[in-house]
Amino acid sequence: MRNAWWNEVHGPMKARVGSDLLACRRRAGAVFTVAMLAALLCACRQEPEHANSAPPKDAAATATAAPSADNRPVIVCFGDSLTAGFGVDPGKSYPDLLQALLDRGGYRYRVVNLGVSGDTTQDGLDRLPLVLAEMPRDVVLEFGANDGLRGQPVANAEANLAQMIEALKKQGITAVLAGITLPPNYGPDYITKFNTMYSDLAKKYKLALIPFLLQGAAGHDDLMQRDGLHPNTEGTRLVADNVARVLEPLLEKK
Repeated sequence: MRNAWWNEVHGPMKARVGSDLLACRRRAGAVFTVAMLAALLCACRQEPEHANSAPPKDAAATATAAPSADNRPVIVCFGDSLTAGFGVDPGKSYPDLLQALLDRGGYRYRVVNLGVSGDTTQDGLDRLPLVLAEMPRDVVLEFGANDGLRGQPVANAEANLAQMIEALKKQGITAVLAGITLPPNYGPDYITKFNTMYSDLAKKYKLALIPFLLQGAAGHDDLMQRDGLHPNTEGTRLVADNVARVLEPLLEKK
């Protein structure tokens, strides 16, 4: 009875359900097909991207070799704005031009510029560990101008330079001392003490001395910047020549 009642009541419904189920399956099949096509199209669009990102089979053969380390002996130019290249274009500081001079002369060295504008001898002493970290063969030591322009005691500047020189010599590093002078308005007594500081240090520590770094440029408006303290590009060429003239006899050609 239950089966008869079920069949009588649910028979037509079952038929409709069956018909609806078939329709649903067909619609589901259509949706699935569309989804598959969309997925395939998406995969096709992505395939070139993956292909491009994959390394070529001969990547090892076409890869360029990494540049070898620069093992040339190091020359550090250590100083203030005169070394840093204040007011001239990048690549035109005297250490940059010195590098070019040494290269043309057959000297196989790498010049490192550790000049910082505004530095005093005390600042140089504080920054000395950066120089030692370069493990240089030679150091061109150029400090004192800012001490003098600020009217600081010459004895203090001399003591700071002496400490730098001793620290370099202790590490077996050859120091070349670059001298500088001051404008005449600082008075003859102060200027004489200031100038003598460099020659006294060079004599005491047996250093090669550049008597006046700006020789040939200072006092010439066409070779100096408007401040009268820093060389322009052409003046910087003369500075590089002044340094090279004293430094080259200490170097070896290879």
